[in-house]
Amino acid sequence: MSERLSGRVTEDPSALVRELVLDPQFRYEAEHLLPWYLAIEKALVAEYLRMELIGEREAHTLGRLLDGVTPEGVEEKRSQSLSDIALAIERSVTERLTEPVPVWHADRSRNDLQACAQLMSAKRRLQETAGEMHRLADAARRLAGRTADVLMPGYTHFQSAQIISAGHYFAALGDRLLRRSRRMLQTYDLIDACPLGAGAMSGQELPWDRDRLAGLLGFDRAEPLALNAVASREWAAEATAELGLLGGTLSRFCTDLLMWAGSEHGFLDLPDALSGISAAMPQKKNFPILERIRGKTAHLAAFHVDVTLGQRNTPYSNLVEVSKEAGTHVAAAFDTCRDVLRLLTVVLEGLVLREDRLLEACEQEYFGGFTLANRLTLRHGVPWRTAQVVAGGYVLAGVRAGRAPKDAAPDVLVALAAEHGHTVEDAAGLLADAFDVRRALPRMRSAGSAAPDEVRVALAVQKREGKELAAAWERRAAVVRQALDDTDHALGAGADTK
Repeated sequence: MSERLSGRVTEDPSALVRELVLDPQFRYEAEHLLPWYLAIEKALVAEYLRMELIGEREAHTLGRLLDGVTPEGVEEKRSQSLSDIALAIERSVTERLTEPVPVWHADRSRNDLQACAQLMSAKRRLQETAGEMHRLADAARRLAGRTADVLMPGYTHFQSAQIISAGHYFAALGDRLLRRSRRMLQTYDLIDACPLGAGAMSGQELPWDRDRLAGLLGFDRAEPLALNAVASREWAAEATAELGLLGGTLSRFCTDLLMWAGSEHGFLDLPDALSGISAAMPQKKNFPILERIRGKTAHLAAFHVDVTLGQRNTPYSNLVEVSKEAGTHVAAAFDTCRDVLRLLTVVLEGLVLREDRLLEACEQEYFGGFTLANRLTLRHGVPWRTAQVVAGGYVLAGVRAGRAPKDAAPDVLVALAAEHGHTVEDAAGLLADAFDVRRALPRMRSAGSAAPDEVRVALAVQKREGKELAAAWERRAAVVRQALDDTDHALGAGADTK
């Protein structure tokens, strides 16, 4: 069997090598890369036709037979093809030819073929990931729109800090998702260079039109240097880096949700269908879905590290270590990211905020201390740093006395200001204004603040940007679809099989 594939190696791979290395790789590629291998083969047939090395009838026949290749068909040829999918595809087609096409596969290498198939798959997976991100961003935006007026504590340094709105918080999530989409789109455009035509590493001897090959496969351009086309798998590190960054961001939001869903806060609830129980403690309602999401985001960072470590300290050439081993978990990275995005979308769609608990938490804290200091400076001429000391002293006195923020103590404020040489008129009105939680958001006047109107402005911008980004992704997907259709037409194939 092997002697018909190479004159240099005359024995089949050992059973152990097949079991542990070749067969798993073969089945992975049959599952994830076969459509792209077939598209590439058809583009190459179109080039043979252009170079007049084959005729139209031969091109049509090869295209038709390539359309008939299935995962089951290549699996049947696995053992006869050194467990190599490219060789299995070749055998699957040649065995069905009624007349041989001697020139088919002349001046060819599997190096650029595999690099091209992997990259085409990665482009598709980036498009799919962007689609899931946009669905999550839409869910965040809808939730933010419904809760732009819902007060809640905002936290810094693990301490309650200022009053914000739930809408302000979830608008932040939507914004970060759109940022990731923009970054992934940039990554997509950066890697959108076709390796095909590079050969093994130094180019090819026939006058292949590499720009045409790139166009036939929906790439923006050909990779300029043949060596980079087959030696580099930077795209794998770049794509998984984006997934890892996304995971890092989403894990932080999940951490907040986990904390706020806990019994100490009770800020939110999830439907029973998204919840869990304790077998030992019947009073508990758990939210393991949030733990699952956050746990999966850790895998995204690990997958990127795996790709990076698999490539470092290797020679800059085509290597199985880089092209296959270092990319072992790229598909798993995309799969995991898809699961994270879908699960979190379901969470946001089902999430219920406990507005009473949120308001109660806002009323328990001296959130108006910042406003009080501002008012002392702007209305009473107290120097800012002194105003901070006076406001902080008022809060400290209230905490020590066990006094709620809404229970004003004007005499305490007057006395503290007097200690620093200042007179405060209408202390009662000043305190009532500063510590009225319902006035906290309307007094915010800067762009991008937690004021409900500003949140709604931000959400409108997000909606517009989301549509623009979704359209940009669709344009790129349409380029690939149209290119593959054009390749079929170039061979006169596809119409009778679709």
